[in-house]
Amino acid sequence: MAQISRDALETAVRQYQDPYLEKDLFALNAVKNLAANEQGEVSLDVELPYPSTGIAGALRQLVTTALENVDGVENVTVKVSQRIHAAKVDKDIGSVPGVKNIIAVASGKGGVGKSTTAVNLALALSQEGARVGILDADIYGPSVGMMLGVPEGQRPDVRENKYFVPMQAHGIQSNSMAYVTTDKTPMVWRGPMVSGAVMQLLQQTLWDELDYLILDMPPGTGDIQLTIAQKIPVTGALIVTTPQDIALLDAKKAIEMFRKVDIPVLGIIENMSVHICSNCGHEEPLFGHGGGERIAEDYQTTLLGQLPLHMTIREQTDSGNPSVAAEPDSEVARRYLDIARRVGADLSTREKNLTGSISSVSVTEH
Repeated sequence: MAQISRDALETAVRQYQDPYLEKDLFALNAVKNLAANEQGEVSLDVELPYPSTGIAGALRQLVTTALENVDGVENVTVKVSQRIHAAKVDKDIGSVPGVKNIIAVASGKGGVGKSTTAVNLALALSQEGARVGILDADIYGPSVGMMLGVPEGQRPDVRENKYFVPMQAHGIQSNSMAYVTTDKTPMVWRGPMVSGAVMQLLQQTLWDELDYLILDMPPGTGDIQLTIAQKIPVTGALIVTTPQDIALLDAKKAIEMFRKVDIPVLGIIENMSVHICSNCGHEEPLFGHGGGERIAEDYQTTLLGQLPLHMTIREQTDSGNPSVAAEPDSEVARRYLDIARRVGADLSTREKNLTGSISSVSVTEH
């Protein structure tokens, strides 16, 4: 059998362009092995730098087809894995043990679906193959536990009388002030106590080798939010808004706040973009149209996705089974999965934190 051309194999592999990083696999340094034997058998190992389980099948199929068209190739085996690194934080703050990247999910005001977005984003990153945790930093109104279906009154285990073992739900780790208090115990605290409580929850939780920790920030842009942003090594922030003008005004304040403390804004998520009638399916932009796009353009950031206002989203979240977990093939879940891949791809382009924990690898089936 004629020897297979190495150049032809590489040309075939280069036909695939990553849909999120817009480069070929060699340009991404994602090709870890490309080999052919005398029997015409070709093997390719690809390692993507972000959570990408949802696109691994399409990658495998497209690259396999391209390689099979090379002269002399009889059989192709393509393995796809991912390796997520810790991105460098532009602040002199110690890293959190067991955590590579911290993503703050924030909003300038309450009522825009920030916690719903944070929980579904965490679940989406997990479904895409990452190890994920979520910290409910909304001390005054903690809701993450209820949204994840953690039974009321269930308490986290404690180690050495000071460390919390995170709760497990839907495959992700979580901790919240709601786990150590009751619904009948309102947090009547001043700012320093709140930021201190968040720091304690963060640092005294035994996070187990997380690729991403989602930080569900308190709504607003006051002293509490500023202090938390300054004290926690946040890799990047996502701003949740609705299209209405008053929410966009507050979203701008949130962007300015993060810029003031040198935290990159990874993008905007526009929630309640359109209302979908549960009876007839009619779509109507109740809160206006195009607001997320305008603010992203004004601040040279990205509109990561637009999510509808639909009764099902609220019902699923209230019942402790959020959309991404309840209906992973639904349009809403697909939008969250797309946002998760976009965020992970963006962070993969940042300078690596070489002092952080060892990067993790996960391999998809092939």
